[in-house]
Amino acid sequence: DGRCICTVVAPEQSLCSRDAKSRQLRQLLEKVQNMSQSIEVLNLRTQRDFQYVIKMENQMKGLRTKFRQVDDDRKSIMAKNFQELKDKMDELKPLIPVLEQYKMDAALISQFKEEIRNLSVVLTGIQEELGAYDYDELYQRVLRLDTRLRSCMGKLTCGKLMKITGPVTIKTSGTRFGAWMTDPLATTRNNRVWYMDSYTNSKIVREYKTTDDFVTGVVSRTYSLPFKWEGTNHIVYNGSLYYNKYQSNIIVKYSFETGTVLAQRALEFAGFHNMYPYTWGGYSDIDVMADELGMWVVYATNQNAGNVVISQIDPDTLQVLKTWYTEYSKRNAGESFMICGTLYITNSHLSGAKVYYAYSTKTSTYEYIDIPFHNQYFHISMLDYNARERALYAWNNGHQVIFNVTLFHVIKTEDDS
Repeated sequence: DGRCICTVVAPEQSLCSRDAKSRQLRQLLEKVQNMSQSIEVLNLRTQRDFQYVIKMENQMKGLRTKFRQVDDDRKSIMAKNFQELKDKMDELKPLIPVLEQYKMDAALISQFKEEIRNLSVVLTGIQEELGAYDYDELYQRVLRLDTRLRSCMGKLTCGKLMKITGPVTIKTSGTRFGAWMTDPLATTRNNRVWYMDSYTNSKIVREYKTTDDFVTGVVSRTYSLPFKWEGTNHIVYNGSLYYNKYQSNIIVKYSFETGTVLAQRALEFAGFHNMYPYTWGGYSDIDVMADELGMWVVYATNQNAGNVVISQIDPDTLQVLKTWYTEYSKRNAGESFMICGTLYITNSHLSGAKVYYAYSTKTSTYEYIDIPFHNQYFHISMLDYNARERALYAWNNGHQVIFNVTLFHVIKTEDDS
């Protein structure tokens, strides 16, 4: 459409380090230099010994000439002296092949020395190239680029899902079904993780201060909810947990800070307790989710013939603000998630699953799409988008994994009219 399209990929700061490579290069260069010195010493010794061998070769040649003369005039030499001369000649004969091999070795060493000299020049050039910036200066450049990248990301308008890559396995724990999440509205310094194992008959939520603590199993706090949950489609949003109350169509808002229920509200006509679950069952009738535009809930009703219903809700009061009715059967949906006001539905929770259907709440239209993703552990029971991380959190058969998403963005610049 006459616009510039670009792709920006940046690693996490903790991953941006060249220390190991530089150290490895320095060690390799030192080894080459040591080899060069050793070869130089060997070469000098070889040249010296080679002179001795050449001198011995000349002596041997002279001796062979003299022997031929003696052999031609045997009568002038006594038999005893002749035999002694012949014995000496026999002793020198084995030196001939040794000399030939020595010449070949000397040539090989010279060739090896030249190759090492060339390699040393190449490695020195590489080191000079890498050493153009010292580490501190390079790290500061990374920080500045990261700041610019985040500033650029702040200008991104909502995008359309183009690709899903991964997953990256964060941890293997729990049962086949469960949920784990971070808060999309938390500050960049707040990386707490919440963990809810199983899809029913539980009230225990575990909190971890960081992802590293989550991986190593260091629990910072444990919460006992006032009501059991149903399904795995919970979210943490702005410091509170939103979940479906057991055996009901009620959404509960629970504050981690105060340990109390701040609000609860029934979704009118919403099916629950495996009336309209996702394909894998697990009481996954009601799915609470959030994206860049706010909080949503996905469910199905008898009035809409069991098809997917989308409602945007107020995070404070849980009141429904607006509702959209689709024609996609909830029972045929593997999982779903919202990105920028568009609901994306997968066609299965098993191997071969792909994002198959997209419904835009902006235009109230839908389309069938084909975006595959790798279902590494064969059974997905939770799939939620995190707008802060721009990633999909998933519970995949007892594995907590993250998928990266690629969105098509239009960046508005000051030059745009």
